[in-house]
Amino acid sequence: MKANNKLKGILIGAVVVALAAAAYAYQHHIKKQVNLSTAQLKKAIKKQDYEQLISLFDEDSIEEAGFTKESAATKYATIFNALNVSSVKITDFKQEKQDKNHYQVAYKLSMTTSMGEIKDEAYQTTLTKTDNGWQFEWSPALIFAEMTGNDKVMINEETAERGKILDRNGVELATKRAYQQVGVIPAKLGEGEERDKNIKAIAKKFDLDVETIESFLAPDWATGEVFVPLKTLVNDLSDEDLADLPTGVMISSKETRYYPLGEASAQLLGYTGQATAEDIEKNPELTADMTIGKAGLEASLDDQLRGKNGGTVQIEDEDGKVKRVILANDKEDGQDVTLTIDSKAQKIAFDSLDNQPGSAVASDPSTGELLVLASSPSYNPNQMTVGISTKDYQTYQEDENLPFIERYATNYAPGSTFKTLTAMIALDAGTLKPSDSLDINGLKWQQDDSWGNYYVTRVKEASPVNLETALVNSDNIFFAQKMLEMGEKTFRQGLEKFDFNESLELPITVPKASISNEASFDSNILLADTGYGQGELMIAPVTQLSMYSTLMNDGNLVYPQLVKGQEKPADKKQVVSKESANIVLNDLVGVVANQDGYAHDLYQSGRVIAAKTGTAEIKDKQDTTGKENSFLLFMDQEQKQFMGLVMSEDSRENGTAVSKTGALLDYLVTNY
Repeated sequence: MKANNKLKGILIGAVVVALAAAAYAYQHHIKKQVNLSTAQLKKAIKKQDYEQLISLFDEDSIEEAGFTKESAATKYATIFNALNVSSVKITDFKQEKQDKNHYQVAYKLSMTTSMGEIKDEAYQTTLTKTDNGWQFEWSPALIFAEMTGNDKVMINEETAERGKILDRNGVELATKRAYQQVGVIPAKLGEGEERDKNIKAIAKKFDLDVETIESFLAPDWATGEVFVPLKTLVNDLSDEDLADLPTGVMISSKETRYYPLGEASAQLLGYTGQATAEDIEKNPELTADMTIGKAGLEASLDDQLRGKNGGTVQIEDEDGKVKRVILANDKEDGQDVTLTIDSKAQKIAFDSLDNQPGSAVASDPSTGELLVLASSPSYNPNQMTVGISTKDYQTYQEDENLPFIERYATNYAPGSTFKTLTAMIALDAGTLKPSDSLDINGLKWQQDDSWGNYYVTRVKEASPVNLETALVNSDNIFFAQKMLEMGEKTFRQGLEKFDFNESLELPITVPKASISNEASFDSNILLADTGYGQGELMIAPVTQLSMYSTLMNDGNLVYPQLVKGQEKPADKKQVVSKESANIVLNDLVGVVANQDGYAHDLYQSGRVIAAKTGTAEIKDKQDTTGKENSFLLFMDQEQKQFMGLVMSEDSRENGTAVSKTGALLDYLVTNY
């Protein structure tokens, strides 16, 4: 009997354990199904996948609210697309079991829209086990709280004005203007063959593909007498063209960003365009309808220029009565930005480069304010803003002269203009005196036989040579010999006082200047070459001008500035002595004043101009002709109102920097 009772107890225990295990497994299964449903809900909300979202709801509840699944999904899409919702954040998500077939679900949503952020919008629904699995109950209040069947969400958006970019004198560099917009009236295109013929004529007239036009006509709304925009024109149509438009075409007007200087300021200012998915991913505050800076200062100063849209979002009942205001923000127009640039000087400098590869930089040496930042060749920023065709963009991309690069902010070997720095450092070090004179014979020289076939060369034979004649004649041999006398340690210590390996505080990207590829020179040849501006030196023109500002500021280096309204005392540091700077500056007057000076063509009878020409030759080996970049540093020696640096790439083909400087210098002399 005892054995039977014991067996009976074991069996009962086993049954209890089995039932408990089954109950646990069932509850685990239920919890898994509930969690899966809520995870699907979160995913659909975050992705703004409204068809998927509606599929999670019980169809009976949707119909009770007066909708179908299709119409409910459409209502979601219509509202949230109009709001330009770019990101959705879910917080305070809670699910609470009511009974075995029902869970109460509550959560809050915050949404970034083009008018601002909708914060902590509260939602509540019930998750119910149905014959079709676990489904949520739906009502219009799951679009926005307090909505019922016939309510509407009314959106009134006020678009912020983008700030202008102005030059130092208040001249508009980036503003807006009305452009002609080509569009079609679908009803006037005809049917069948007539329609095809008219679309082909439109495509030919306005340089469009037939497929592109058809894609614009594809949406359901693009029918009847509705104006369907096709293309915004960079240049207005003539009266003759307007009188002979293809059938179905209508010309409207659209306000868009405009750059009065066109190509002359393209790389500096950049251009605007619509925010892309990639832009929004980087900055969730953006929405798809926003115009943002895509390049240049338009991009780097976008937060300041763009402003914030405003407006109201409210729920109205079927009689138009406001039930609830969801969002109400005043628009904040973007701020205007005033640059230190002189638009007239900018245009003159760009035109003087004559569409050949080169750059021009000019500044007020006492403040570092940049007057000119021009790069050539260039592109039409207005074409980019209104919408450039793939064909035209590809033409720019394939241009071997690289119109998109900012040559004033691209590193180059500086050439002989760099001799000014070498001279000042050597004077301070005491390894060079103004009275030093070297006997140099011939046009080439090497330190000894260890240099093999390598020689330092010069253009003009003269002997003896002192500092002034070496600067005026740009004598490489003089500077190579003095460089070796000074030695690498002293030279590097002098150079490191300048802005090598420093990032300039400018709203444009300028690569750091570098002395050499390694921490030290691997030969005396490289040391000598560096002394006269070649070797492995790499310095962008805007950085070169900053370094050369020491000549105009008693040995102080003044850092460049580009934006007005952020004025601060000139950011400067003493890098060489006043005496050394003034010796070199005064010696450079002869480059212009002397009749045989390399820059005598720039002589101004009423102004003392100092200058230093330079070439940097890039070639594979000695005794060959390489590509030669030409530089010209010019300075208002007495009045110190301006200085500039002009660079011409491949000057044997495209002309020297001196030949591209006259008009700019004339303007600066007259106006500064």
